[in-house]
Amino acid sequence: MTKSLKLYTNPMSRGRIARWMLEEVGQPYEVEVREYGTTMKSPDYLKVNPMGKVPALVHGDDVITECAAICAYLAEAFPEAKLSPDASERASYFRWLFFAAGPLDSAVTNRSAGFEVAPELQRRFGYGSYENAVDTLAYAVSQHDYIAGDRFTAADVYVGMQVGWGLEFGTLDARPEFDAYWGRLKGREALQRASALDDALVKSA
Repeated sequence: MTKSLKLYTNPMSRGRIARWMLEEVGQPYEVEVREYGTTMKSPDYLKVNPMGKVPALVHGDDVITECAAICAYLAEAFPEAKLSPDASERASYFRWLFFAAGPLDSAVTNRSAGFEVAPELQRRFGYGSYENAVDTLAYAVSQHDYIAGDRFTAADVYVGMQVGWGLEFGTLDARPEFDAYWGRLKGREALQRASALDDALVKSA
């Protein structure tokens, strides 16, 4: 029996990353929107994600949270989509997926909140400085057409959305490397479908 997929999300959240990944996988899924401060913190949802945040993905009886984990999980759960890395791609796939979910995300969100790490404290932070994290991202996306090599993988969903949002909202410096990488991703049909679905939810709210 095929296990059902259910995405808990909000269209104004990182849930858009999970939605894009689900569209790439091409499997049917259900969506339940949770609202900030209310239904995200309700007792029933805290049983799904004790942090009270979205996205969360339920696959049968299994719960997956954190966008990078959702991307990697779906790639493995549905190998027919061919979004997992092959042997030659594994190192870069995991390296840059976890870099984007850890040091890069922390650097960008801290800076957008007005927090700057003092030089003498940088070794205490996984990203050191915002500039160091962004320089590293520029290196990562310039090594190949895609983050793990010459073809699109699940890691590009996560890294790609970080770059796309960074350029859209100005949380990343505009650089030719970012423009070129995002330019290879933004026209993907799965992303266009996912964006249209979430945009419709925003308009109906």
